[in-house]
Amino acid sequence: MNIFIERTRLTGLALDKVGGSAQAFDNMYLPALHRAGYVGPQYASGETGAHVPGGHVMDSQPGLYRNVLVLDFKSLYPSIIRTFKIDPLGLTLGLSDQQAGHASVPGFLGAHFSREHAILPGIIERLWLARDEAKAAGRQAMSQAIKIQMNACYGVLGSNVCRFYDQRLSASITCRGQQILTETAAQIEAEFGYQVIYGDTDSVFVWVGDELSPSEANAIGPQLAQRLNGWWQEKLANDFQLTSALELQYETCYRRFLMPRMRDSEFGSKKRYAGLRWQVGAPEQLIFKGLENVRSDWTQLAKSFQRDLYEQVFSDQPCQEMVKQRVLQLLAGELNEQLCYHRRLRRPLHTYQRNIPPHVRAARQLSNHYQQKGMPNPLHQGDTVAYLMTLQGPEAAEISQSAIDYSHYIDKQLRPVADSILPFIGLSFDDLIQPQLSLF
Repeated sequence: MNIFIERTRLTGLALDKVGGSAQAFDNMYLPALHRAGYVGPQYASGETGAHVPGGHVMDSQPGLYRNVLVLDFKSLYPSIIRTFKIDPLGLTLGLSDQQAGHASVPGFLGAHFSREHAILPGIIERLWLARDEAKAAGRQAMSQAIKIQMNACYGVLGSNVCRFYDQRLSASITCRGQQILTETAAQIEAEFGYQVIYGDTDSVFVWVGDELSPSEANAIGPQLAQRLNGWWQEKLANDFQLTSALELQYETCYRRFLMPRMRDSEFGSKKRYAGLRWQVGAPEQLIFKGLENVRSDWTQLAKSFQRDLYEQVFSDQPCQEMVKQRVLQLLAGELNEQLCYHRRLRRPLHTYQRNIPPHVRAARQLSNHYQQKGMPNPLHQGDTVAYLMTLQGPEAAEISQSAIDYSHYIDKQLRPVADSILPFIGLSFDDLIQPQLSLF
């Protein structure tokens, strides 16, 4: 609620309308446009029909690493708008300048932006400074509200509900972001000799070598960010005669880091990784991104197994006995309370006609059970279904009576977790559990 209130103050929109990014953009941009002597279009009338890519996600280098640093561009898209003078009015005037042979700032999809006349970069700069002041004053709600509004300035330019929609604007932001991320990674490898093992939109993951201590690796981060910022300032001044607003920050150091492979593939995954974060004077923290531990459609069995297994491996502790013991506990029925799946009904039950998913089958069982007892249906669209996989198929947890299909949980819950990390330390899940399976 505090963030909504601050966004209301920031955008001038009513409290129940703060999600209207296009209206908020109009409230900020149109008065400045009018003061400059121009009138905005009534409806979106810019260039369309082209393919505009999103944020760049690099191919990852799968492996189990020590000393991986994460460097992050602060508000990358707003900083691109500031640096390259990306602006609706600037686009119109920049194209005229280009045709007349005057200097302009090149964009993408044929865009050119005026070097002298731009409104949006000034708006972004004021928001940027206001956010820095809010953060310094400890006003977290205001800081978050400003961050949302700055990022929305990119989003609305790529949405046809905005009167200033033009794919040359949005492409000049996202394509420039891809270029910046790619060239940053190349510079890290060429100048410093470190390997960039992954990159995603505004972040690069840099492996600085296994031989360093965590404190030594951590000390490299700020130096690396500082030198890269200086390199970008010099490069943009030489190549475009522009002042760089790009700000690369050192975010964190992972003492151990796993970039898993895609399932049934030798290629690295994307947006999925785990690491043991190291900080001076603070306990180490196990971080999961996109893996089973943070996904709601995986059981507690998989989540607890993944956390325990990764902690063992990241701490260089033997994990064979833990894996064997977990399988034995599962087969002995000691982990039954961790076996529930939880899935949400995205549609009314009667609309599922073909390829009925397990949670819908369980929901129909539960619905029929309540109807037989003359009670109202407890499940509706949006509700979450808890169910177990049994030898008779999926059954609602509240009424399940069939024997649990433990083989399903081994193959679909434990095996994927184990296969994501064990091969990197020379182990096989199948080899570890085969003696245990023979006992049952």
